[in-house]
Amino acid sequence: MIAINQFLEDAAAITWWPVLFLIIGGGIYFLFYSGFIQYKYFFHAVNVLRGKYDDPNAPGQITAYKALSTALASTVGMGNLAGVAAAIAMGGPGALFWMWVTSFIGMSTNFFTSALAGMYRGRDSAGELQGGPMYVIREALGKRWQPLATLFCVCCMVGALPIFQTNQLTQAIVDIGLRSAGIEQSFVQLGDIQLSITKVIIGICVMVLCAMVIVGGIRRIGDWAGRLVPAMIVLHFLSVVIILVGFADRIPHYLKLIVTDAFTANNYDGQPFLGGIVGGLIMLGVRRATFSNEAGIGTAPMAMGASKSTEPIREGLISMLSPVIDTIISCSLTALSILVTDVWMTKGANGITLTSLAYRAAMPSGGDYILLLCTFVFAISALFAYSYYGRKALSYLVGERRSVWYDYFYLSTIVLGAVVPMDFVINLIDIAFALMAIPTMLSAFVLAPRVMAEAKKYFAKI
Repeated sequence: MIAINQFLEDAAAITWWPVLFLIIGGGIYFLFYSGFIQYKYFFHAVNVLRGKYDDPNAPGQITAYKALSTALASTVGMGNLAGVAAAIAMGGPGALFWMWVTSFIGMSTNFFTSALAGMYRGRDSAGELQGGPMYVIREALGKRWQPLATLFCVCCMVGALPIFQTNQLTQAIVDIGLRSAGIEQSFVQLGDIQLSITKVIIGICVMVLCAMVIVGGIRRIGDWAGRLVPAMIVLHFLSVVIILVGFADRIPHYLKLIVTDAFTANNYDGQPFLGGIVGGLIMLGVRRATFSNEAGIGTAPMAMGASKSTEPIREGLISMLSPVIDTIISCSLTALSILVTDVWMTKGANGITLTSLAYRAAMPSGGDYILLLCTFVFAISALFAYSYYGRKALSYLVGERRSVWYDYFYLSTIVLGAVVPMDFVINLIDIAFALMAIPTMLSAFVLAPRVMAEAKKYFAKI
């Protein structure tokens, strides 16, 4: 397993070399090419999200709110509790700064890619309207570009696997729930591998719970996401505010350190990039922000493409809000709670374990259980959303009727994710996300003029 982990770590680093420039460079290009037009209509996007312009008779499967909720169910997930903790554990406070930069740029990327998903929707084999990079490529770019659509779908089926969410949820249940109750893990030896029977049982329970929703398709997923997403954001916000109020005197110091450390990388403990440790820190921030908010990856356009709408620009505007809610707000709250409690300097702590130390330090009585509740809601909502992405990708390749097999494969990997090491999980998902970004960003570059033409018409009307 150690050899496999090292191979995946090296492969992820190599894959992200070109993708780093593609996502950041592409986002900056979209930012200036649009003339910042989408930011000028930020509050209009909020009104669209509120349902002010909803048309129940418009083509599509779910409302704009449920589409964004589905997208947020995957982005505002375990990456916000465990992913940002992993970034700080390796990069220190400065990693958060580069996550912020990536997210502000990602807003423009989401605008273009999700607008395209609305502009170039296609029908699947069952006759339902669908959106996403693969349909954009098929409907707008033609057969010569089909290999990119296939690449996106294959990588999406891997990137959408539930292994990270299950891995961290299981770890939280073991660290917080079981140990607090005095229950220790049970292990069985399989050759050189020590398998946790306790984690297998937890994985099976999570699998059964998810199966009840996942087999219902996007409408049931959208209904559940619409209920869970607001609850999990409010729960997370209130719990972190309690921590920050208790350590309010430390917040100014760490806000300053986040900025200064971003350019000195004094706390970075990883491989250099472009010849320096600051470059390595930038790479870390970009990877973790992209892992969290998925701007430029192509998942948000898949959700937004299912919304009921006749105005594709509205889908782009709503999708633009996702990096703000996910990284600028949610990830920042988690990061600050880890920083102000000083647990970020704990050696050997990573992921959800590091976040639990912050809750324990700030709220010795009950903090762990609040985090466990947050973790459960975040993980379950993400598990619902990702199943939709993976099945939609397989449906594009083999047809809607056969794509049901992805649900069963997806559910089985929930148990796998419960027992594999965290490093293995993160590196595998990183590679898949990086490869998904290539078709998403390239098609957006080529079709950007069409988005701007559509945007000018739309903004002229309002």
